[in-house]
Amino acid sequence: MRETVVERPKRKVWTYEDYLRLTDDKRYEVINGRLKEMPAPTPWHQAISRKISLLLARFLKDGEFFYAPIDVVLGDRYVLQPDIVFISKERLGIIGEKAIMGPPDLVVEIISPATVRRDTVVKKSIYERFGVKEYWIVYPEEKAVEVWVLNDEGKYDLFNVAEGEGKVKSKVLEGLEINLKEIFK
Repeated sequence: MRETVVERPKRKVWTYEDYLRLTDDKRYEVINGRLKEMPAPTPWHQAISRKISLLLARFLKDGEFFYAPIDVVLGDRYVLQPDIVFISKERLGIIGEKAIMGPPDLVVEIISPATVRRDTVVKKSIYERFGVKEYWIVYPEEKAVEVWVLNDEGKYDLFNVAEGEGKVKSKVLEGLEINLKEIFK
């Protein structure tokens, strides 16, 4: 008696080119070739993003920063939309016509209930693998920020963490220190 082998239908592997052909108004990311819909941010999320952006804008002398929605292409099967990205003056060449075409120097993700695992595990791993030098994870409910930096082995180490009324520091943006009261008030 012969065994019958049933093949599972193959999932579509999404690429950056496929992503560019999307025509609806929804927000998506491509993670390891899988298309992931992104929920709309809440007003609280947007307020935190705006406050961090304004603090960065006051601090920056060189380089550029962008805030969502902005596509960051880290490979043909990786298109992410971080909340905030910073690109140093030396690396401005990765800013393309339609997207950031390579790893930014610094990425900020603001956690929402629907994205906790994606931001703290999946995207953190992707940013680490593609060489994003500094990754901030902002926890609105806890009023906390973690700052992760790449070590010499290309792995993230926790550089700084603050909660409540503490201060968070950056390694990439030397001298940047933000009092969390300015973000979460």
